[in-house]
This record gives sequence, structure tokens and C-alpha cells, in this order.
Amino acid sequence: MRIAYDVTPLSHPRTGVGNYVLGALRGIAEASAGESDLVAFGPVSIRGRPLLERALNGVPAEQRFLTVPFAHATRRAWSRLGRPPAERFVGRFDVLQFTDWMYPPQRAGVRATMIHDLGPLKYPEKLHPRTVRMHTANAQQARGCDIVFTNAEFTAEDIVETLGIPRARIRVAHPGIDPAFTREGERHDAGRPYAFTTATLDWRKNLETVRAAWAPLEGELALVALGDLGYVPHERLPALYRGASVFVYPSRFEGFGIPVIEAMACGVPCVVSSHPSLDEASGDAALRADPDDPAALAEAVHEAIARRGELVERGLEHAGRFTWLETGRIHLQGYADAL
Repeated sequence: MRIAYDVTPLSHPRTGVGNYVLGALRGIAEASAGESDLVAFGPVSIRGRPLLERALNGVPAEQRFLTVPFAHATRRAWSRLGRPPAERFVGRFDVLQFTDWMYPPQRAGVRATMIHDLGPLKYPEKLHPRTVRMHTANAQQARGCDIVFTNAEFTAEDIVETLGIPRARIRVAHPGIDPAFTREGERHDAGRPYAFTTATLDWRKNLETVRAAWAPLEGELALVALGDLGYVPHERLPALYRGASVFVYPSRFEGFGIPVIEAMACGVPCVVSSHPSLDEASGDAALRADPDDPAALAEAVHEAIARRGELVERGLEHAGRFTWLETGRIHLQGYADAL
């Protein structure tokens, strides 16, 4: 099987989508054990190409990149015009999988995509109009795909209800955890005990509620927030998790919530939003709290610290269920079913 996989999100600093793309590629390569050929492709900017090449270092995939001066405009124009077909750039393939950054045309083969969440469709007033337009167009394109992957049962149900895609064409491929996220290793030193949160000023990530919750906690714990640190390279995250007394994830809506299982894998008790989109990431290993109730978050932080030993052990067991190898197996089976 020859699989053409759009890797354009890796031409930007990695966040959740890019991490999933890279993990899924590695998982597909491992699961196929050399029986499938992976082709990583996409139009990327001059500045983004080195990031893309570094991210894919060591991934056994043929690279077919087109370097262009206005990559975003090129991707959208290619998607809208519907020509030339992807075969012109990557050759013959059995499967083409595109991301939510573009929907390239193709002559033949299985057409597949990934939907991480439907936040831009459900909360358009909270996001930049360009983001909403891009994700709306790609969600509509998913209706014509042979197979649609998503990272949680919650999102699969959302796709059926919102987009009308039959459940039989949807595959849930939970994310995995990179090997760097382990209990042992370097620990960040904040000078005193601290809580870590990946919350930012983005409405969904909800840093303002965490800050409001910290008034009664400030004397006990410092707050180290990703939204205050700026962009943190993926390689620095394990140390930030490990050094924390507790991890706080107050998101109002998610596709899955990869940071939750990363924190668990690093041996940190977790306080997680009670929104149902985070049920699968949390399992029975996290304490849950209303993401818009600062007092409830503060109370859950106190409880998580008191129950640290129990929650750490539960978290390690829960996080151990998520592997990129399994993600890759689900992708390969989905492709095979659609051929």
C-alpha cells in the first residue's frame, strides 16, 4: 500500500495537531513493518521547510515537498481550484490522507482525512474568521471521504451529528504518547512547589479561570502557565510536567486533550475540566472540575495534592493504554477497509 500523507502542519512550531501528525506517521510506519510505503507531502513555506525536515528526521517516509513563497495561499488555492491532481507531485498512491490545512484533489485511490474537533464550527464567534473558514471547508470536504479519522469517541459522535457522516465511515484513533514523557528525567525548578498548566489566553484553553482560582492557592503553589511562557518547544514539556506538584487542564472544549495523558505519563496528578470532550483522556485517573468555576478548580487542586500517590498510580496505568503504534494500526486497518 502506498500512502500519501499531508504533513504541512509540521512546517509550523508543533502544537497538538502537528504532534498528532508526527505520532501517527511514526505509528503507521511501525505498524506496517515495511509493507507499506509512506510519502510525506505538501506545499510549505521557505521558512517552514527546515522545521518540517527536522520533525520528520528518522521517519521512514519518502519526502515530496514543494517550497513556495505563500504556502497558506497556495494550499487554499490548490484546494479550491481542484487541479492539478496530487498524483502530479507524489506519483501513484493507494491512499491520500489530508489534514485540516488543505484538501488536495486526486485522480484515484482512497480519500481520507482527520478531524481533530469541530470547535470552529460550534464556536465560530470565538475564533479568527480565517480559521473558521479553513476548518469549515475541510469539514465539508470530509463528507466526500471514504474514511474519516478522529481522536475520540466524543468527536466521532459530534461528526455524525453535525456533519451527517455515517458512523461506519469514521475510525477513532486515539493519540499516543511520545517516549520522552516518562516519570524519570529532568525536572523543571521554579524555586518553590508549583502547578503547571498548558492553558493560554485562547478562549478554549481558559487561562483566566485558572488565574482566578489561584488567589487562595498563591501562598502554597506557584502557577507556571504555558500562556505566560510563550511557545515552549515540545522537548521542554516533559521537564515542566515532572517538576509540577499538580497539572491543571481547564479546557472548555477539546478534541481529545493530549496534555492530560502526557502529564499522567510523567507521574503528575491531574485536575481536568469536567467537559465531556475530556472523558477519554481523563478516564478514572483525574479529578474533574467545572472549567468556569474557580472555587471548584482550587478545591480540586487541594484534593489532587492530598491524593497524589493514588492519582499518580492511576494516571500511569491509564496513560499506558495510549500508544502511537495502536494509532498506526487503526489507520492501516481503516485504509484497508476502504480499499
